[in-house]
This record gives sequence, C-alpha cells and structure tokens, in this order.
Amino acid sequence: MKTYTLCGSMRFEKEMQEVAYYLETQKGYNILQCIYTVVDAKPTAEELRALERAHYQKIDISDGIYVLNIDGYIGESVRKEIDYAHQNGKEVIYHCI
Repeated sequence: MKTYTLCGSMRFEKEMQEVAYYLETQKGYNILQCIYTVVDAKPTAEELRALERAHYQKIDISDGIYVLNIDGYIGESVRKEIDYAHQNGKEVIYHCI
C-alpha cells in the first residue's frame, strides 16, 4: 500500500475530504491529509508555521503527493509542495476536476 500526502487549496476542503475517502476506499492508498478548518479558528503565525512543518513532514514520510487540481487552480503553497516533492524524489500525481 502506497502512502500519499494530499495537497490542494483549502478552499476545496470538502472536495479534498471526498477524494481522500475515494482513494482510501477504492484505490487502497493510505492518505495523509492536512488539518481542516476548525470553526472560528484564527491560527497565529506560529500555529500556521507548525501546521506547515507538519505537512512537509507528511510529505517526507510519504511515497509521494496527490495534488488536487480543481478548475485549474494550484496555489503558491501547493506549487512549493510540488517543488519540494520533486526535489526529494517523491512521486507527484495530479487529480484534475
């Protein structure tokens, strides 16, 4: 079983959760997801850095990343994650909707 870190814009949080469910139940992948929006949460700069570090550690322990591209949108953070994955020899899979 391969492990992938799911990468995509948090504006598509619901779609990311649906894709993660599909990948685990239908494709047999182990999916590592980022933390999703907590109602009324306003993370501090330090908390945002901690979440970013945790996300990159997920990439480090994964076989690759699974990039969710909805309507052709890949933001700056995801582009950095793609570059990081390539630099570290990780597989990059694109899922376009």
